[in-house]
Amino acid sequence: MIRPYQTGDFQDVIKLFLLNTPEYFAAEERTDLEAYLEKDAQHFFVFEKGKNVVGAGGYNILEEECRISWYFIHPDFHGHGIGKALVEHSLKEIKREEPLKRVMVRTSQHAWRFFEKMGFELQKKEKDYWAPGFDLYQMELKNQA
Repeated sequence: MIRPYQTGDFQDVIKLFLLNTPEYFAAEERTDLEAYLEKDAQHFFVFEKGKNVVGAGGYNILEEECRISWYFIHPDFHGHGIGKALVEHSLKEIKREEPLKRVMVRTSQHAWRFFEKMGFELQKKEKDYWAPGFDLYQMELKNQA
Protein backbone atom coordinates (compact mmCIF):
# COMPACT_ATOMS: atom_id res chain seq x y z
CA MET A 1 0.00 0.00 0.00
CA ILE A 2 1.29 3.47 -0.91
CA ARG A 3 0.34 6.33 1.38
CA PRO A 4 1.59 9.87 2.11
CA TYR A 5 4.62 10.18 4.37
CA GLN A 6 3.89 11.21 7.96
CA THR A 7 6.36 12.58 10.50
CA GLY A 8 6.04 9.30 12.45
CA ASP A 9 7.67 7.55 9.45
CA PHE A 10 10.93 9.50 9.91
CA GLN A 11 12.91 6.71 11.61
CA ASP A 12 11.62 4.06 9.16
CA VAL A 13 12.77 6.14 6.19
CA ILE A 14 16.17 6.80 7.78
CA LYS A 15 16.49 3.04 8.37
CA LEU A 16 15.77 2.41 4.65
CA PHE A 17 18.42 4.97 3.74
CA LEU A 18 20.97 3.29 6.02
CA LEU A 19 20.14 -0.15 4.60
CA ASN A 20 20.96 1.26 1.12
CA THR A 21 24.21 2.92 2.26
CA PRO A 22 26.91 2.71 0.93
CA GLU A 23 25.67 0.68 -2.04
CA TYR A 24 23.31 3.35 -3.42
CA PHE A 25 23.90 6.43 -1.24
CA ALA A 26 26.87 8.08 0.44
CA ALA A 27 26.63 8.29 4.23
CA GLU A 28 27.11 12.06 4.10
CA GLU A 29 23.79 12.41 2.25
CA ARG A 30 21.90 11.55 5.46
CA THR A 31 21.92 15.19 6.63
CA ASP A 32 20.29 16.28 3.35
CA LEU A 33 17.66 13.56 3.67
CA GLU A 34 16.84 14.55 7.25
CA ALA A 35 16.44 18.20 6.20
CA TYR A 36 14.24 17.11 3.28
CA LEU A 37 11.99 15.02 5.53
CA GLU A 38 11.66 17.86 8.03
CA LYS A 39 10.95 20.65 5.49
CA ASP A 40 10.17 19.43 1.97
CA ALA A 41 8.35 16.10 2.18
CA GLN A 42 4.89 17.34 1.16
CA HIS A 43 5.00 15.08 -1.95
CA PHE A 44 6.70 12.08 -0.36
CA PHE A 45 5.21 8.60 -0.03
CA VAL A 46 5.88 5.34 1.77
CA PHE A 47 5.14 1.81 0.65
CA GLU A 48 3.86 -0.41 3.43
CA LYS A 49 3.87 -4.17 3.41
CA GLY A 50 1.84 -5.29 6.39
CA LYS A 51 2.72 -2.68 8.99
CA ASN A 52 6.31 -2.26 7.81
CA VAL A 53 7.61 0.58 5.66
CA VAL A 54 9.62 -1.19 2.94
CA GLY A 55 9.93 1.64 0.42
CA ALA A 56 9.79 5.41 0.13
CA GLY A 57 10.11 8.12 -2.50
CA GLY A 58 8.50 11.23 -3.86
CA TYR A 59 9.01 14.43 -5.77
CA ASN A 60 9.55 18.17 -5.41
CA ILE A 61 7.89 20.90 -7.41
CA LEU A 62 10.40 23.49 -8.57
CA GLU A 63 9.79 26.57 -10.72
CA GLU A 64 10.44 24.91 -14.07
CA GLU A 65 10.29 21.23 -13.25
CA CYS A 66 9.19 18.43 -10.97
CA ARG A 67 12.05 16.43 -9.56
CA ILE A 68 11.71 12.77 -8.55
CA SER A 69 13.71 12.37 -5.33
CA TRP A 70 14.85 10.18 -2.46
CA TYR A 71 13.82 6.65 -3.45
CA PHE A 72 14.75 3.77 -1.14
CA ILE A 73 13.61 0.17 -1.06
CA HIS A 74 14.42 -2.29 1.71
CA PRO A 75 17.13 -4.58 0.27
CA ASP A 76 14.97 -7.66 0.94
CA PHE A 77 12.42 -6.21 -1.50
CA HIS A 78 14.69 -5.02 -4.33
CA GLY A 79 13.33 -6.35 -7.62
CA HIS A 80 9.77 -6.82 -6.28
CA GLY A 81 8.23 -3.86 -8.15
CA ILE A 82 8.02 -1.53 -5.15
CA GLY A 83 10.30 1.13 -6.65
CA LYS A 84 8.38 0.99 -9.90
CA ALA A 85 5.06 1.34 -8.06
CA LEU A 86 6.35 4.35 -6.10
CA VAL A 87 7.69 6.10 -9.22
CA GLU A 88 4.45 5.43 -11.13
CA HIS A 89 2.46 6.80 -8.17
CA SER A 90 4.58 9.97 -8.14
CA LEU A 91 4.26 10.41 -11.92
CA LYS A 92 0.49 10.05 -11.68
CA GLU A 93 0.37 12.70 -8.95
CA ILE A 94 2.65 15.03 -10.94
CA LYS A 95 0.51 14.66 -14.05
CA ARG A 96 -2.60 15.48 -12.02
CA GLU A 97 -1.08 18.50 -10.22
CA GLU A 98 1.61 19.82 -12.59
CA PRO A 99 0.87 18.46 -16.08
CA LEU A 100 2.98 21.00 -17.99
CA LYS A 101 6.21 20.71 -16.00
CA ARG A 102 9.26 18.73 -17.06
CA VAL A 103 9.96 15.71 -14.87
CA MET A 104 13.58 15.17 -13.90
CA VAL A 105 15.54 12.85 -11.67
CA ARG A 106 19.04 13.35 -10.33
CA THR A 107 20.47 9.99 -9.36
CA SER A 108 23.80 8.16 -9.42
CA GLN A 109 25.51 5.52 -11.53
CA HIS A 110 24.09 2.98 -9.08
CA ALA A 111 20.41 3.60 -9.90
CA TRP A 112 20.23 5.34 -13.28
CA ARG A 113 19.39 2.14 -15.21
CA PHE A 114 16.27 1.72 -13.05
CA PHE A 115 15.08 5.20 -14.02
CA GLU A 116 15.99 4.56 -17.66
CA LYS A 117 13.61 1.56 -17.60
CA MET A 118 10.95 3.91 -16.19
CA GLY A 119 11.23 6.16 -19.26
CA PHE A 120 13.87 8.66 -18.17
CA GLU A 121 16.61 9.67 -20.59
CA LEU A 122 20.16 10.57 -19.52
CA GLN A 123 20.91 14.28 -20.00
CA LYS A 124 24.28 14.71 -18.28
CA LYS A 125 26.79 13.13 -15.89
CA GLU A 126 29.08 14.75 -13.33
CA LYS A 127 31.78 12.76 -11.53
CA ASP A 128 31.79 12.68 -7.71
CA TYR A 129 28.81 15.07 -7.49
CA TRP A 130 27.08 13.55 -4.44
CA ALA A 131 30.27 12.34 -2.76
CA PRO A 132 33.49 10.64 -3.87
CA GLY A 133 32.43 7.64 -5.96
CA PHE A 134 28.83 8.86 -6.36
CA ASP A 135 28.37 10.56 -9.72
CA LEU A 136 25.41 12.69 -10.78
CA TYR A 137 23.24 11.21 -13.53
CA GLN A 138 20.68 13.84 -14.48
CA MET A 139 17.74 12.43 -16.41
CA GLU A 140 14.50 13.71 -17.93
CA LEU A 141 11.28 11.81 -18.49
CA LYS A 142 10.74 11.41 -22.21
CA ASN A 143 7.31 11.32 -23.89
CA GLN A 144 5.50 13.18 -21.13
CA ALA A 145 2.47 14.21 -23.18
